[in-house]
Amino acid sequence: MTATLAGRTLFITGASRGIGLAIGLAAAREGANVAIAAKTAEPHPKLPGTIYTAAEEIEAAGGKALPLIVDVRDETAVVDALAQTAERFGGLDIVVNNASAIQLTDSQSTDMKRFDLMHQINTRGTFMVSKHAVPYLAKADNPHILMLSPPPDMKEHWFAPYVAYAIAKYGMSLVVLGLAGELRGKGIAVNALWPRTTIATAAISNIVGGEAMMAKCRTPEILADAAMLIFKKPAREFSGHFLIDDTFLVGEGVTDLDKYRVDPSQALQPDFFVPGESKPPVSMGPVG
Repeated sequence: MTATLAGRTLFITGASRGIGLAIGLAAAREGANVAIAAKTAEPHPKLPGTIYTAAEEIEAAGGKALPLIVDVRDETAVVDALAQTAERFGGLDIVVNNASAIQLTDSQSTDMKRFDLMHQINTRGTFMVSKHAVPYLAKADNPHILMLSPPPDMKEHWFAPYVAYAIAKYGMSLVVLGLAGELRGKGIAVNALWPRTTIATAAISNIVGGEAMMAKCRTPEILADAAMLIFKKPAREFSGHFLIDDTFLVGEGVTDLDKYRVDPSQALQPDFFVPGESKPPVSMGPVG
């Protein structure tokens, strides 16, 4: 088990806000270097943060930041960004594939442009970033790739309501399944992390359910804390796992999960794609 991420270098896609930024900040508090690979260079009217504001937060938290304008659909941009990261910080230790596109529509309401976008960012982007990161990770002492994607639970009820999104998201998990086996001999760990509940991000606020839904969420810090524990595991011994955030944290000795609730008076909202056999380690009901 690695004691700290001090001096380690992370490359995080979609790190200008939300879960990606939370992971970057958690690593920065331990003195890590964080490459912020995201598209948002100018403020967006509906989305908080840019790669530059994220860099300021990471530096303020105690880390070193490298803001990079990266569209994970653009292979040249990905290759260049990874090279810049390794050059700036002297290597690469951890890759987090967090960038994702979502649209919760059935087949008849999903236009093909949106279908393509979700697959290009979620599945193809995850594959491509991981592929081009491998030569750098192979030189690291304890290299990890982490996908923010669900356990591969091939049940009809997950796919039927929004088949295009489900295929694109599970595609990320299939990359985990394949690369964990392919890269085991190189000592590169490949794992997936997924939230049991909805997480308070811009996607929830703008797409899924607005402020009422936000109150039923946990904060992105639950995933960030789980990710930190994953990155400290010995890469040669801990790979190919599909982890649910709260179950993993409790297994690692974390006892207070209520601190991650947005509003403790509200029952938590279960997220998509959590297998039925995965039971919550603590109550999902209101606190108190």
